[in-house]
Amino acid sequence: MKVLLVNGSPHQKGCTYTALEEVARALQKDGIETEIFWIQNKPIGGCIACKKCDQLHKCVFDDVVNVFIEKAREADGFVFGSPVHYAAASGNMTAFMDRAFYAGSRAEGPSLFYFKPAAAISSARRAGTTATFDQLNKYMTIAQMPIVSSRYWNMVHGANPDEVRQDEEGMQCMRILGTNMAYMLKAFELARKEGLEPHTPEVATFTNFIR
Repeated sequence: MKVLLVNGSPHQKGCTYTALEEVARALQKDGIETEIFWIQNKPIGGCIACKKCDQLHKCVFDDVVNVFIEKAREADGFVFGSPVHYAAASGNMTAFMDRAFYAGSRAEGPSLFYFKPAAAISSARRAGTTATFDQLNKYMTIAQMPIVSSRYWNMVHGANPDEVRQDEEGMQCMRILGTNMAYMLKAFELARKEGLEPHTPEVATFTNFIR
């Protein structure tokens, strides 16, 4: 089993990475393979609603989003992390999530995300973490992904990695998150071995407010 942890920070080894690394360590301790995937710091364009992914089964823009989509095919769980920029996820992370989830839901066969456990984490110097946490969780709920929780909202505080490591409660939340995710992954694997698979999702129904 493998969990893909997505670093949505422009800094490869900054505060968000430090939090994700703590989650990864807890997962590894429970025998789960991990990979921290950095979205890098080149500008990521947003979704243009061209719907080419319906035919391509990936995004029409061949960049880091498609690299992630390929890795997501083999992942069993996900953790999405972002720093707080103006009380929201980073601009690059928002564009990344928009495109990855839209194109990923149009992959060949079932969605790349359907019923795979997932969690969000946010990192800030001071404030905006809960708004960012809420924003990221919305992607997972629309994709029918079981949300993995910790003992508090998944957030860390600090202006640099050393300060984040001093956030004892925040780092504890990261460890508990990893432990809880490992348990859920193992429980789902056991269920599949017993023949219990997730239901085939219904075809989406779209209802406009103006008819």
